[in-house]
Amino acid sequence: MSLAFDGKQVVITGGGSGIGAALALAFAEAGAQVRIGGRRLEALQRSAERHTNIEARVCDVTQPAQVEALFEGLEKVDIVIANAGAASTAPVKRLALADWQQMLDLNLTGVFLTLQAGLARAQKGSRLMAVASTAGLKGYPYVAAYCAAKHGVVGFIKALALETAAQGITVNALCPGFTETPLLEQSVSTITEKTGLSEADARASLSAHNPQGQLIQPEDVVSAALWLASPGASAITGQTIAIAGGEL
Repeated sequence: MSLAFDGKQVVITGGGSGIGAALALAFAEAGAQVRIGGRRLEALQRSAERHTNIEARVCDVTQPAQVEALFEGLEKVDIVIANAGAASTAPVKRLALADWQQMLDLNLTGVFLTLQAGLARAQKGSRLMAVASTAGLKGYPYVAAYCAAKHGVVGFIKALALETAAQGITVNALCPGFTETPLLEQSVSTITEKTGLSEADARASLSAHNPQGQLIQPEDVVSAALWLASPGASAITGQTIAIAGGEL
């Protein structure tokens, strides 16, 4: 299986940290030209400084004009990964409509806008992916809006895969469990503040969801993405790849 991507054009949202930054570096090291987008310029610049093949552009994926600007100048794209996302916590009975809408805008509409822009520049052999979550395959308490958005991503991916199958374009979702990223650190802080648990116990409560008893690493997600982008995965489309140590 070849994991060389020389001359390939890759676009990744949420590329300033966590899974997105790891994806950008991996594809750049494999020879691809990588363009990353995100809302935080400094984080994007730090990510881009890790390899000369990475170019950074500020982009809020909830804004159609900014998503289109992220793809500006690209006549074709080979790999597009809609990775930008975030989670907020609240029980449903206290979930404000504005917070619900924000989660849908970022985690679902942002994926739609990103992959729609990528599809306009895709060709036979192009690979479209979304970084969803195990929250797109099951429920978790206190993150109902996030779960709803990620379930929406899974449905969108399955529908788009059927629309593009005859064109030789694959569309898949990566669904990691709790992953060692800044987003997880935010979750740990929330748990410690609301429950009084120590940081170590809060982290243990999250890793306990994984039957392997550990947190997923960004590199685990990267490995799956590299495979889905490779020639060996040309028949894989419309799939949700759970990266969760057997949780699902």
